[in-house]
Amino acid sequence: MYDGRFELLNQGSIVTEQVTYKERRETVLYRLIHDRRAVTAGSVLIVLTIVCLFAFLSPYDPNQLSIADKLRAPSWAHWFGTDDHGRDYLTRILYGGRVSLAVGLLSMLIAVSLGTLIGTVSGYLGGGVDSLFMRTLDVFMTLPSFFILMILNAYLKPSVANMIIIIGLLSWMDVARIVRSQTMSIKEQEFMLYAQSIGVRMWRAIFKHLIPGVMPSIVVAASLNVANAILTESALSFLGLGVQPPASSWGSMLNNAQDYIGTAGYLAIFPGVLILIVILSFNIIGDALRDAIEPVK
Repeated sequence: MYDGRFELLNQGSIVTEQVTYKERRETVLYRLIHDRRAVTAGSVLIVLTIVCLFAFLSPYDPNQLSIADKLRAPSWAHWFGTDDHGRDYLTRILYGGRVSLAVGLLSMLIAVSLGTLIGTVSGYLGGGVDSLFMRTLDVFMTLPSFFILMILNAYLKPSVANMIIIIGLLSWMDVARIVRSQTMSIKEQEFMLYAQSIGVRMWRAIFKHLIPGVMPSIVVAASLNVANAILTESALSFLGLGVQPPASSWGSMLNNAQDYIGTAGYLAIFPGVLILIVILSFNIIGDALRDAIEPVK
């Protein structure tokens, strides 16, 4: 049984492994800081997030109708113009950005948490448990996720919370597969074999040693998962199955802009460009993380 000897004997291979993880994190961080792509993309996301969070400083109410100001082109009074109900478009884009970013980040947390838990348990236990989890994962991966999202979101009451949960519960499979693969590799290393030999409990080994070991891969998967979640939310809202009026997201704003492409093209350009920038930024960060991690594995 585990009696504390594990802590006392950490001076050997386990400490060495922990130092290796620390050195690897420092190396990855150094490479990211000196990667212009990652710095630029990260700066863009930080600026957009801060601006959206401080949307309440806008002098305009995002839901205040003003028919007299309907479809006004961009001007000093309305930097991004007004929509078909006379609402300030910049203000609605900032509030819509809150929704789009929140859906992306929160659904990512659900997907990453579930995928990490299933991946580590499956890889650590192996055998029949691993086979059961992997066959379940294969079933989920064969399902047309987007169509299931459409059906569930149409059946349930449309809301941001439902959309976050649905997207998160249908996005964990890739994370689980990556984490399982890394877990099976790490559990064969000396410090894990030693931990098992002295009776360290499974959950202690998973949370204290396995998850820190696979964290770089989890971070890469999470950054890409955010981009996919934002794109999925935008597609659902574009189809009218996401955020409902008077609330807005970038996808729902694109949906509303369809009827005015010829007369007020800016209604589609501004949210479309922001979706492109955010998704591209997350993908760039994911690629930069992968490039920074792979050479030091």
